[in-house]
Amino acid sequence: MKLQQLRYIWEVAHHDLNVSATAQALYTSQPGISKQIRLLEDELGVEIFARSGKHLTRITPAGEAILKIAGDILRKTESIKQVAQEFSDERRGSLSVATTHTQARYALPGVIETFMQRYPDVSLHMHQGTPMQIAEMAADGTTDFAIATEAMEHFGDLIMMPCYRWNRSILVPKDHPLATMSQPTLAQIAAYPLVTYVFGFTGRSKLDEAFQSEGLTPKVAFTAADSDVIKTYVRLGVGVGIVASMSVDLAADSDLVAIDASHLFDSSVTSIGFRKGTFLRGYMYDFISAFAPHLTRELVDAAAQAGGRQDVTSLFESIVLPVH
Repeated sequence: MKLQQLRYIWEVAHHDLNVSATAQALYTSQPGISKQIRLLEDELGVEIFARSGKHLTRITPAGEAILKIAGDILRKTESIKQVAQEFSDERRGSLSVATTHTQARYALPGVIETFMQRYPDVSLHMHQGTPMQIAEMAADGTTDFAIATEAMEHFGDLIMMPCYRWNRSILVPKDHPLATMSQPTLAQIAAYPLVTYVFGFTGRSKLDEAFQSEGLTPKVAFTAADSDVIKTYVRLGVGVGIVASMSVDLAADSDLVAIDASHLFDSSVTSIGFRKGTFLRGYMYDFISAFAPHLTRELVDAAAQAGGRQDVTSLFESIVLPVH
């Protein structure tokens, strides 16, 4: 069994069983990958992939178990490389982050600007997606960190640490009836079509829970994952916008009226996380503390060594999170 063979089966599984696409991604030949997979299957005495002719059709039950272990092994080898890089050149490397549009557009620019000034030789890569996609990218090693608010149940394989609290604002054109109300009620808002986030994005669940608790079923006229897209359709008169307050720009959005909605909705918590067993380089600790200053190296290490999610949660119970 060779490490290269484990890499091949892992990459094929994560390229939709497309050996040709895997070969292109790894800059090697399709026959070479197919041969190595067959050699590994012959050595193990089981099929990792089911086939129809020359095409791979699905991952077998044995393959599922083997791939899980292969992923762990490949992540460990990556950690070994990270350890060596940290001791050979602690200020050079790469950092990849998976997050949503709102975090990438509004919460991270200042953090990333400072980080890049301090670590000019660290290449930084941003990946955007749904909370489930973010969890998968961090769990399978595509990215180093996941930053998300929603769908924490998808992050079971990650150590997630709370960073800050945030709430929402109502956005309407200046001539809208709600524009003169400083504290509109949920019923008053529900009287109009809403323009807000796709379910599963940026604290959407808190919004839905608030309306449900009042027995209200508002008409959601338009949804998007992007705060700027939501603003565009508010300007078009499609409906009343509900967005993360951090996404409101007083200068750029001066044609709209923003109404603080923290009296209507429970606050949401944005968290940052990484895979269990990840070797964190020095600049990775610095990125975490730049994004959430209360997450010191000592606290991050304590979270990494905690036994389970409940143990991690208990570490942060006494911390008062900043509000964005």
